[in-house]
Amino acid sequence: MRTDQCKLLIIGAGPGGYVCGIRAGRLGVDTIVVEAAKPGGTCLNIGCIPSKALIHAADEFARARAFADENELGIRSQDAKIDLARTIAWKDGIVDRLTAGVSGLLKKAKCRFLAGRATIIDGKTVDVTTADGLVRIRTETLVIATGSAPFELPMLPFGGNVISSTEALSLDAVPARLAVVGGGYIGLEIGTAMAKLGARVTIVEAADRILPQYDAELTKPVSARLAELGVSVHLSAKAIGIAPDDEALRVATPDGETTVQADKILVTVGRRPATQNFGLEDLSLRMNGDFIEIDDRCATSMRGVYAIGDVTGEPMLAHRAMAQGNMVAEIVAGERRSWDKRAMPAVCFTDPEIVVVGDLPDRVPGAKVTSFPFGANGRALTMERSDGLLRIVSDPNSELVLGIQAVGVGASELAGEFALAIEMAATLTDIADTIHAHPTLGETVQEAALKGLGRNLHI
Repeated sequence: MRTDQCKLLIIGAGPGGYVCGIRAGRLGVDTIVVEAAKPGGTCLNIGCIPSKALIHAADEFARARAFADENELGIRSQDAKIDLARTIAWKDGIVDRLTAGVSGLLKKAKCRFLAGRATIIDGKTVDVTTADGLVRIRTETLVIATGSAPFELPMLPFGGNVISSTEALSLDAVPARLAVVGGGYIGLEIGTAMAKLGARVTIVEAADRILPQYDAELTKPVSARLAELGVSVHLSAKAIGIAPDDEALRVATPDGETTVQADKILVTVGRRPATQNFGLEDLSLRMNGDFIEIDDRCATSMRGVYAIGDVTGEPMLAHRAMAQGNMVAEIVAGERRSWDKRAMPAVCFTDPEIVVVGDLPDRVPGAKVTSFPFGANGRALTMERSDGLLRIVSDPNSELVLGIQAVGVGASELAGEFALAIEMAATLTDIADTIHAHPTLGETVQEAALKGLGRNLHI
């Protein structure tokens, strides 16, 4: 057994882990990052980045197909075809570039990377099984950044035609019929992309509407678009198993049991924290359900042990993990830091996209809610998409902005402005008096603020 030591040991090289490693290395902290797979974690390798690549390819293909018929732009093209295997190869190329980039950044920061599977011995000792044998690492500080994995349903175990998002993003052919179990953001993102690529898609959701964490005003344009794409949606319905011929999903609905014919069944009912099978239970950390309990410094109940990212609970977002990793690195380097973030953007890359930052209207009784339709925005109209709206939730007395949400074309690119406004405690007047470039989608933010002040111009 080879032995090594460091000041900071990070288990997991996902968004939280690698950012923690890079920042710690740049601050002069002797750091080792351990990862069983490639750097970048789920987000970079089999999640956020690959799914956005697939969504982009699906959008381009759908646009090309649309130009084969008469259209208002006057563009005509031949009937489009797609070679999904080549598309996936392009996606993999992007992932390889980014993982190589992460490796390069870790190396540049003088942060050591060790490829292998970690097993916690105690709060200061970790064994790593590598291709060259066992390595025992002794550390002063341990950070757990092991992320999460797709939740598996007992009646629909992964394997064969039952797939998770990981397999869905690596298919070499578009399934003729795809059943999606779960109407959350992962299921809708992949399901919408597959529908644009030519699959006949059916979504099965246990709640009475898709994206149940958001209100109907935000999800209505997404539901309408699904209908335009020919996607069937079963609400208040539960998947109960696979038909005997393995070519259909059994579904329980309020009207009784039915079947959904499917060549592939994509299960997207959430993610579970990766807290098993690497010795974590031996630390006897305080838990919050299935998640590791942390304080405002990401410290666990054991001194010298921190946890960041998906293992610490909702919201399970890459950018939250990154911010936590950055903070913990600075704490280990001796700086005084605590979690004081006011805004946490959440984006659904559906069609149209949804962005939520801060409070939703139903969470703030008596709040002032003003909205502006994308249909009154010149830039949205030139992009051929006028469905959706932007909405500001504010305090009626102080004008303080408490939340901003949007559903519409390109809405994801507005997330930074939304978060900045809330983080800096902007008021309606602050936003209304800030000049926004014309013509841009960002004007909808200013227009909603103007409307909230009774100074609306373009509506």
